Amino acid sequence: FFSMQEFVTNLLLGGVSGVFAKTVCAPLERVKIILQTQHVSSQISEANKYKGIVDAFQRIPSEQGMQALWRGNATNCARYFPTQAMNFAFKERYQKLFVRPKEEVGFARNFLGYLAAGGAAGATSLLVAYPLDFSYTRLAADVGSGEKRQFTGLVDCLKKIHAADGVRGLYRGFAPSVMGIVVYRAGYFAYDPLKKMVFGEQKRTYASLPLFLGLAMAVDITAAMMAYPFDTVRRRMMMQSGKPLEERIYNSSLHCATTILKDEGPKGMYKGAGMNNVRAIASAMVLVVYDELKQAFATKK
Repeated sequence: FFSMQEFVTNLLLGGVSGVFAKTVCAPLERVKIILQTQHVSSQISEANKYKGIVDAFQRIPSEQGMQALWRGNATNCARYFPTQAMNFAFKERYQKLFVRPKEEVGFARNFLGYLAAGGAAGATSLLVAYPLDFSYTRLAADVGSGEKRQFTGLVDCLKKIHAADGVRGLYRGFAPSVMGIVVYRAGYFAYDPLKKMVFGEQKRTYASLPLFLGLAMAVDITAAMMAYPFDTVRRRMMMQSGKPLEERIYNSSLHCATTILKDEGPKGMYKGAGMNNVRAIASAMVLVVYDELKQAFATKK
């Protein structure tokens, strides 16, 4: 059914390329999360809210120190390794379950098979890594410095939230996360069939690499924008864990979504989304680098 060696190879290749890209883009990701969540942050008053991307990049180093741009990155890498690596590894397994040759079933069913494989892989790995994902969001959204920080690190975050809310608190926002990850991964892994449709079976060269990178970027931006409202809702829900009931703004994920639309309008769902387009360069690099490494390993066999 599947090769253990192939599984481990995919796990390692996906994880290494993913951690590299995440570390490079950590400042972009942190600013995005702050802009998404500052509306419900107890640390940021109305008068002190970040006005946008430029304002955030100017204020974070001066108020929290330059290293604060990478706050939570170690947790993100710890989260990203199993999440992204398992996505790639399980995608191969799910492809064997869902994908049939285009010659046998036609383009539409072949394409839907790839979408199902990508979505199922994302949902499977999310269940395992969610407490790390939750902790990364809370660490990145923590704008305090010194003794004013909410959490000193991953372990401190897990302990405090678990003490206040139990395991349920560490999984708050899980439902919209599943919906978003299925939408995002389904689009993300459309890269494989689109690559074959656009380029056929031609071998990549250094001259054609920008074309592959461009396709990967287009796929990632489209997938991320489709899933972004789910991402905003889940992160807003995460911010409520550990708070007393009377201080919580949202009763549920659905209430969160309707409240954002009512109070902030549709643009409230897309706060910080501009960073995704910049971050897409790193995500596209992951797809292409993973593809290159996979081909290199296949050649050595």
